[in-house]
Amino acid sequence: MTDKIALITGASRGLGFACAEALSPAYHVVAVGRTVGGLEDLDDAIKAKGGAATLAPMDVNEADAMAQLCRSIHDRWGKLDLWIHTAVHAAPLAPASHMDQKDWAKSVATNVTAMGTLIPFISPLLGAGSQAVFFDDASAGEKFFGAYGATKAAQIALVKSWQAECTSTDTTVSILKPNPMPTSTRARFYPGENRGALTAPRDEAARLLTAAGLL
Repeated sequence: MTDKIALITGASRGLGFACAEALSPAYHVVAVGRTVGGLEDLDDAIKAKGGAATLAPMDVNEADAMAQLCRSIHDRWGKLDLWIHTAVHAAPLAPASHMDQKDWAKSVATNVTAMGTLIPFISPLLGAGSQAVFFDDASAGEKFFGAYGATKAAQIALVKSWQAECTSTDTTVSILKPNPMPTSTRARFYPGENRGALTAPRDEAARLLTAAGLL
C-alpha cells in the first residue's frame, strides 16, 4: 500500500474523478464530492486498479465538515502529499444585468469563499515535497460569464498569491489550464456543442498530471 496521500476536492465527476483514478496506483486518494453515486463509482474504478480511497461525501462550502476532514487526515496520516482542487459552481450563463442572486451567492461561496477557507485548513498538512494543483479558466470577462468568470478569476488570483508565497517553502503550487472536455460543467455553458470533438477527461487528466510531474 502506498504511503502517499492525495486529497481531491471535487472528485465525484469530470476532471476531479479522472485525476483521482489516474493517481490511485501511486496515492491513497481522499475523495471529496457532493455526489455520493459518483464517489462510489470512483471507489470501484480505483479498486479495479488495485488502489484504495477514502470517500468524503461533503460540500466544500461546509467549513465545519472540511475542518473535521482535515483533522481526520492529520490524525490518521499526519500529512498530505498532494491536493488537487476541481470543485466549482458553474452558474447558468446570463447577462450581468440579469444575474440570479442565488446563483451569484453560490458562485461566490463555492469559487471564492471556500478557497479562502480551504487554503488555511489544508496548507498545514502539506509537507516537504508536497504539491497543490488548481485549474484556470479563460472565460473571465466574456459576455454572459459574469458570475462564473468573475468568481473563478478571483479564486485563481488568491491561488496566485499563495503560489508566490510558497516559492521559499516545501510546497509547490501549480496552476494548470485544461483543454475543453465534455464535462457537465461545460455542458451547462455550451449545450449544443459537439462533445465528440472534445478531449476526454481521462486523457486530459493524464496530460495535465504528466505536465505537473505527478505521472
